[in-house]
Amino acid sequence: MAISQDVENGESSAKAEMKEPLLHHTNINDDDCKGSNRKGSLKVVFLSTFIAVLGAYAFGSCMGYSAPVQTAITKDLDLSVAEFSVFGSILNVGAIIGALTSGRIADFLGRKGAMRVSSAFTITGWLAIYFAKEALFLDIGRFLSGYGIGIFAYVVPIYVAEIAPKELRGGLATLNQLMICIGGSVSFIAGTFLPWRLLALTAITPCLVQLVGLPFIPESPRWLAKNGYQKEFHNALRKLHGDDADISQEAAEIQDYLQTLEKQPKATMLDLFQKRYIHSVTIGVGLMAFQQFGGVNGIGFYTRETLTFAGFSSGTNTAIIIFALIQIPITAGGAFLVDNCGRRPLLLVSSTGTFLGCFLAAISFLMKEHNLLQEWVPLLVLSALLIFMGSFAIGMGAVPWVLMSEIFPINVKGAAGSMVNLIHWFGSWAVSYSFNFLMDWSPPGTFFLYSGVCAASVLFVAKIVPETKGRTLEQIQASINS
Repeated sequence: MAISQDVENGESSAKAEMKEPLLHHTNINDDDCKGSNRKGSLKVVFLSTFIAVLGAYAFGSCMGYSAPVQTAITKDLDLSVAEFSVFGSILNVGAIIGALTSGRIADFLGRKGAMRVSSAFTITGWLAIYFAKEALFLDIGRFLSGYGIGIFAYVVPIYVAEIAPKELRGGLATLNQLMICIGGSVSFIAGTFLPWRLLALTAITPCLVQLVGLPFIPESPRWLAKNGYQKEFHNALRKLHGDDADISQEAAEIQDYLQTLEKQPKATMLDLFQKRYIHSVTIGVGLMAFQQFGGVNGIGFYTRETLTFAGFSSGTNTAIIIFALIQIPITAGGAFLVDNCGRRPLLLVSSTGTFLGCFLAAISFLMKEHNLLQEWVPLLVLSALLIFMGSFAIGMGAVPWVLMSEIFPINVKGAAGSMVNLIHWFGSWAVSYSFNFLMDWSPPGTFFLYSGVCAASVLFVAKIVPETKGRTLEQIQASINS
């Protein structure tokens, strides 16, 4: 996420009122780790990353839970459409609050401490869902899980960015998005044959493994340095770089950078509306709005019911499994292509594909309403959903977050990250809450609405979004300001 990238270059607390980006004041040598003995240290880096991204997996599990279990939960607890819509969407309400408080928690307790808090809330939420006998306990559990993943969404990428060596940072950072996708897909698939209570219980596993693993990995060196733990700071760097590595240069850079940050006044969201930042804000807010209001969470949360609307009487589980599995290899492919093909081409292909998927779904539901080619409608709708989700996975799912880390000067990244995360979670809540009501109103109308948003996103990317591949952050910011 955008807010999760800000500590890659320093502390997540934003600093404003600067004429030049703070990056001009730091001299980061990309080759400073060359020649170091990393054979042993990479094991620590990979282990630490694995333990951290279990939080991303838990995030995906929460997001994918409601899609395969809607019919079972509604039947077992006698829920109305409105009650289940609250259950599905209240996850995002919890996530909004989690995102708003995550920075303070991560700064006060450390990155590992924040992950412990997040795991505790997520586990408590899943247990409440498992034992629920009525809608209230379902909603409480879903809200608590949402609060947990709101923290995870912030702290996991921050921790990975802070511990990863520069030459591996990009690949390890994309692992976060891939694990979210895998967690959601596994939840989709397991939900087709596991009872909903047991599915909730199994979703606790990654959080438990993370809690067990956290004591064995180092805390973020940047957080330790910022909070005055000098001995622990140097020990953490040695664990991550290897006992034979010279950490003096990197340690000095981190210390100098933090001292520079401390001299700057804090930024607020109001500072983002200054003329020199307005273009970046337009890009960030626009991409987040198009990402969410294109319908991804409505389609993802309620896949089973969408297929039922389309007329699937059998084979729904197989369709859901296909829907879930297609996302994993495409997300992995997108992570490879983003540094080879560029950001704008992927976004243009992705947004065009989501438009075609939604438009095909709308036409298919329109055919169903007018009794045209009824036997083809279910297959057409499934094809449309696969086109939509595959297109989303290759670009609109991950690339906006990459751009968020590039288009904002570091002195306002914290405030900018808070704003775009708020837009993200609000859009996620609005779409997931309204989807069932829209489908009851008109399935073709729902997808025509989403296709219109996706079409507008094509124009937005073509006219507003710059290409950032191969440019330094200073070059990107100079291009945007011009």
